[in-house]
Amino acid sequence: MIRRFYKEVTLAEVPGAETLRYQVMLDGRAVKTVGGRPQVVPTQGLGEALAAEWRRQGETIDPASLPFRDMTDYAIDVVASDPARVIANLVTYAETDTLCYRADPDAPLYARQQEVWEPLLTRFESDHGIALVRVSGILHRPQPESAMAALRARLEPLDPFALAGLEAMTTLAASLVIALAAFDAAGEDEPLALWQAVCLEEEWQADLWGRDWEAEERRAKREADFLRACGFARLARG
Repeated sequence: MIRRFYKEVTLAEVPGAETLRYQVMLDGRAVKTVGGRPQVVPTQGLGEALAAEWRRQGETIDPASLPFRDMTDYAIDVVASDPARVIANLVTYAETDTLCYRADPDAPLYARQQEVWEPLLTRFESDHGIALVRVSGILHRPQPESAMAALRARLEPLDPFALAGLEAMTTLAASLVIALAAFDAAGEDEPLALWQAVCLEEEWQADLWGRDWEAEERRAKREADFLRACGFARLARG
């Protein structure tokens, strides 16, 4: 814990080449990233969210209560220097996307996966103009390169902030399909529904064998992290 060293939190407008950008000020001093770069963000909404984290601090600063600060630093210090690496990592997840891997067709779980996952995957394919291979069992089957190329093209225009949020979401869900669907969702409740869908197998096992409170706590934390990353990416998009 660090003793609070500021009184006033404000949000400054920073002129950019094309649009205004935003930076949190603590007693008039501009916040920088952990790497020493100006912590300037692309939208007022994300700037206000960062400012709110600083305003919520009490007499001491709890670093764990500044998750948007950490994600912003990661976007600026890490993702911005090599967005191609992040995009390649995201496409790798798509090659073995959770929603494409199903139980054996004669297993009871398969019917549930078809009921929940197939409409989501079909809609995603329609939205992106691609076709993905479904796999029953654990043996890997490659996805069409045309689909992977289309997903790379979808990711390449995104800025480092959106990519940082998507990377966190995709890693937590083991699914680029779910992450992109949540990022693009029109409704406020859709990201939670998508997260719950990707947890189908965990929920199935819990119903079969009983619930373990430690596992439930871990899943609740992952859910909160997923929704936070989604909120971050959507705020960065404006």
